[in-house]
Amino acid sequence: MKADDWIQRYENSIMNTFGRPQTVLARGAGCFVWDEDGHQYLDLLGGIAVNALGHGHPNMVKALTAQIQTLGHISNFFASSVQIEAAEKILQIVEPGGAPEGSRVFFANSGTEANEAAFKIVRARGARLAAENPGEPPRTRILALENAFHGRTMGSLSLTYKDAYRAPFEPLPARVEFIPYAMAALERAFEGERGRDIAALFIEPIQGEAGVRPLSEHFLRLAREMTAKAGALLVVDEVQTGMGRTGTWMAHHAAGIIPDVVTLAKGLGAGFPVGACVALNQEAATVLGPGMHGSTFAGNPLAAASVLTTINTIEEEGLLANAREVGEIWSREIIALNHPLISEVRGPGLLLGIGLTTPLAKPLAAELFRQGFIVNAPDTFTIRLAPPLIISAPQTRMFTKALPEILDQVAHDVEMQVSQGKPVGERREGSHHV
Repeated sequence: MKADDWIQRYENSIMNTFGRPQTVLARGAGCFVWDEDGHQYLDLLGGIAVNALGHGHPNMVKALTAQIQTLGHISNFFASSVQIEAAEKILQIVEPGGAPEGSRVFFANSGTEANEAAFKIVRARGARLAAENPGEPPRTRILALENAFHGRTMGSLSLTYKDAYRAPFEPLPARVEFIPYAMAALERAFEGERGRDIAALFIEPIQGEAGVRPLSEHFLRLAREMTAKAGALLVVDEVQTGMGRTGTWMAHHAAGIIPDVVTLAKGLGAGFPVGACVALNQEAATVLGPGMHGSTFAGNPLAAASVLTTINTIEEEGLLANAREVGEIWSREIIALNHPLISEVRGPGLLLGIGLTTPLAKPLAAELFRQGFIVNAPDTFTIRLAPPLIISAPQTRMFTKALPEILDQVAHDVEMQVSQGKPVGERREGSHHV
């Protein structure tokens, strides 16, 4: 069956929350995927930073096959040895040298659920402090950054900045104060008596949905300093940036800070849906007691096996170093194109944003896809690259070599469409694939 036929069936059976699919994929191997029409694509998005090991990695196939033959799902009335081992492995990598004594893991099914768990930790801690210190201001203020993205479920959506995501569902469960990404703004938010009612600050080390915008190490250190001084929790959302994506296990490692809570998902299971909320001190780790939170599927043996296999494979295959080295080469080679429409390349490791001088990112991403490259345009000026951690420099070079001609063609097409009064991004006929 042709991809267009499958898309028609998709539109007749699945809610239109994602818009029309670009195609229907049939299979994948390594860093490549093929659609139902047989077209091949170089996957430079990795399911939005999810497929850390690429498609069909033999270690994952073997581990999940063996696990489903033993135990698939058991509910949280029981534990499994693989779940315990996966939690222990997360605690080994979440901080250099291992997590502090008393740290604990809560397994979830996704990034937004991991952030929901963190939200509950913040709320539960605030309630506990209010009960223990009746004379103190209640810790009800929650801070996040402008342009933040922490998920789409109702609690996480409260932490997400973009009005288009929030407005249809207001009023949201919590009022969150969004502050600019600026040292002075952060200091002002905590100054004087106001700092005493802050429950937590949520931050992403790199704002992925905002266009791959890294926070400076100085800002991260100041965030840690200000929250510690105020007695507030620092929650670092590593959903997109963690698990080796930036060349270290966690992006915040570069700043040398230890947050109170870290949230993980995406690359954590290399394609299997799994998330984790990691509390990095005893207070945060124990504030949620039995019955206060839960999830039927979270941490089941299959999910745990995917976590364990992902971490072990990243270690065995040296993928942290590969992410650093290939990312540095790729950034350097894109900049070396000296293309007038490319302003910069942002981000470390294999989470890169190609900054454009004009708002061509949406039509450029569409044309790159038609030419056989899967990328993403998180905003009109940025192309996001987040390929599998196994990608090689020769593979990234395929994209880099093709980019100038495609950029020129898109710029020309857009100019012609504007001059003719046509909608920008209208599809051209004909395509070829890598």
